[in-house]
Amino acid sequence: MKHYKNLIELHQANGFPPPEHPLFSVYQCNKICTIGNRAFTSDFYMIGLKRIVSGHILYGRTKYDHECGSLMFFKPRQVIEMKSLELDEDGFLIFIHEDYLHGHPLHSGIQKYRYFDYETNEALHLSPSEEKTIWYLCHKIKTEYHNNPDEYSRELILANMDTMLKYSQRFYKRQFLNRTELSSKTVTKFNDEINQYIASGMLAMKGLPSVHYLAGRLNISAGYLSDVLKQESGKTAIEHIHIYLISEAKNRLLGEDKTVSEIAYALGFENLSYFSRLFKKEVGVSPNTFKKQFLN
Repeated sequence: MKHYKNLIELHQANGFPPPEHPLFSVYQCNKICTIGNRAFTSDFYMIGLKRIVSGHILYGRTKYDHECGSLMFFKPRQVIEMKSLELDEDGFLIFIHEDYLHGHPLHSGIQKYRYFDYETNEALHLSPSEEKTIWYLCHKIKTEYHNNPDEYSRELILANMDTMLKYSQRFYKRQFLNRTELSSKTVTKFNDEINQYIASGMLAMKGLPSVHYLAGRLNISAGYLSDVLKQESGKTAIEHIHIYLISEAKNRLLGEDKTVSEIAYALGFENLSYFSRLFKKEVGVSPNTFKKQFLN
């Protein structure tokens, strides 16, 4: 599999003009293009606005959903696979090498934009007004990119990049709200997977289910799962797992003649003190106090 470490090589491989900067580039697509089957990784963050006419992009494990104009986000060293792609005209691609962010707040700030980790069929589908906003910022970035660079160029480019990422975060929130029915189904499926995990005896065999495991069962990424659950219920995926297990713990504390440690280990907790702290955080009292209060 091809891995691109520098922009010159990446541009050459795709028939783009040589980049103006070794660590950052903007390429505006203005014609219909076809891309054959290929898979690659890179050292770049990539942001692209494009409508896919046919074919699909695989990012991580799953397909990007591109039925209308969409904004895509890719992080460094993630596998990107393209199959029989035909792209509509009018779009852009932005490539940001990790080194371009060194010494700038966006170097760490970009980590908070979880949609780079979604690996899911949920690209950001833009409304006409949202797309206009993204294009406006792209043109500002492109103007700086093509101008003669000076001491302000990188700062202005990254400031506009950060603004674009903030708007994308806002637009994703809108998308979650507009797809409430889909989000609700995700919450239901998530709870069903926890039930099935415990009912099948996996808890005793493998311990606590991880968010990554449950997300994999739903064919979405852990980050996207947590964001959907947070939007729908106000709680992340790990918080939902904890709530479920504490509820099960309360049931067993009152219904089984077992010690707190036996119940904690049966629920997959390897550390009794961690179980006790989590129980007290959720219930307000320790497991032993909870059991004594009920018996009294």
